[in-house]
Amino acid sequence: MPSIELSTQCNAEQAEALEHTLFELGALSVTFADAEDQAILEPAVGEMPLWRQLVVTALFGDENTAEAAWRTLRHNRHEHDWHRKTVPERQWERAWMTHFKPMRFGRNTWVVPQGFEPPVPEAVNLSLDPGLAFGTGSHATTALCLEWIDQHDLRDRTVMDFGCGSGILAIAALLHGAREAWCTDIDPQAIEATQANAAKNGVADRIRIVQPEAVEQASPPDILMANILAAPLIDMAPTFARLARPGCRLVLSGILREQTDEVITAYTPDFVDITLRFSEDWALLSSRRSE
Repeated sequence: MPSIELSTQCNAEQAEALEHTLFELGALSVTFADAEDQAILEPAVGEMPLWRQLVVTALFGDENTAEAAWRTLRHNRHEHDWHRKTVPERQWERAWMTHFKPMRFGRNTWVVPQGFEPPVPEAVNLSLDPGLAFGTGSHATTALCLEWIDQHDLRDRTVMDFGCGSGILAIAALLHGAREAWCTDIDPQAIEATQANAAKNGVADRIRIVQPEAVEQASPPDILMANILAAPLIDMAPTFARLARPGCRLVLSGILREQTDEVITAYTPDFVDITLRFSEDWALLSSRRSE
């Protein structure tokens, strides 16, 4: 059965009340999108900032409910100009497959979503549940890290994945021969996703979970990876310097091209051999803890 979308534009101050109204009218979901192409970068932890002007879209599952909502909303059209669209029936639970398919990183590393066969069975194949988001490899920042892992010898190394998300980097490192991977994240759901994905890939016994406030109690890593954002990376520079043993390889991603100088400045006192690699507007910084 087709679904019905009702959409309008509003400002950020109106969004919460409008969302509440739409759910009361029977909407199955309500989504916000930017109406002005205004970027929001690096919100503080716990913040959920909205754009100044938003497009609000409500999805209704049947014609009668949508029609009743349409009449109610149109009655108050002096506040919002509403638009209506019929959405063809789809298998929504499998719609992700049109966007998420097996992807290769470097020469020999593949991320393979559940439901697909590995294109190259003899390669390093990382099975990932796309429903457990937090990092699937499709974003340039994650891709840069996976390519770095593919190109380096991780055999018998201890890895720390700071801000582990889905666990994709830690799991990839273990599949490439790392001895163990310490994982930490401020989001408990990310830890759950990491553990679930590690179990799917047969490496759960080599994953070590540590809380962010206790991260300095972990074993000193040979490789420290963090795919987060530039501002927290800059703030974490002294902590990473304490965590990293002499010679430890540091791999940082989530850095916009124009932020690289500031990040380099933060890490120069304790890390040497700093190099950059770019993909789209994003950079990966790799370096080594000074002896």
